[in-house]
Amino acid sequence: MPDDHPFPTITQYASPDLITAFAYQGHAHDADPRWAETGAPDLDTYGRWCGHMCGIACLRMALLARTGNAPTLFELLDGARKYGAYTENPDTGTIHGLIYAPFAQYVQDTHPLNAEVHPTLTVPDLLTLLDNGHLVMTSVHKEIRRPENPAPGKGGHLILVTGRQGDIVHFRNPSGHTDQARTANLPVTKFAEFFGNRGVSLT
Repeated sequence: MPDDHPFPTITQYASPDLITAFAYQGHAHDADPRWAETGAPDLDTYGRWCGHMCGIACLRMALLARTGNAPTLFELLDGARKYGAYTENPDTGTIHGLIYAPFAQYVQDTHPLNAEVHPTLTVPDLLTLLDNGHLVMTSVHKEIRRPENPAPGKGGHLILVTGRQGDIVHFRNPSGHTDQARTANLPVTKFAEFFGNRGVSLT
């Protein structure tokens, strides 16, 4: 696959230049001055949800790439929540999600994309999906944005894998803290160190 830099890059935060501060410096999410650009109804709602919206940002990128149009992040979030793709603990307020099956159903019913859940996804299976023209939301450890460091684990964060060139995987990371981390590529062997072996394919 040729270099995919024209592919849209969307972050789950309104201000990409603040992601380093959010991720590593304890900067409060509700201090994002561009919060309204996400379609959030208010600053408090943005601050509460933006850290959970990696999958929503992946969906928005996929829609923009395939159709040229996409609702705002919070419009997509509202739709996914209606399908049960996120749950909230009424006692603690803890947010759980993205839950793959209801999310895939939401995508199928609402958007011009097919979505298939892959509860077990090997690296060869991922490469086959890419070779067949799929975009693949994959679960990786969030520290894939700093691949020069040893992987501290696998899974827990969603990125959008957009293609590959040989053994190099191209992807968009909604919480990448630099341009290079947001519009990224890694050798398959390095990618596998962070990969949680599950995801959702979109076509």
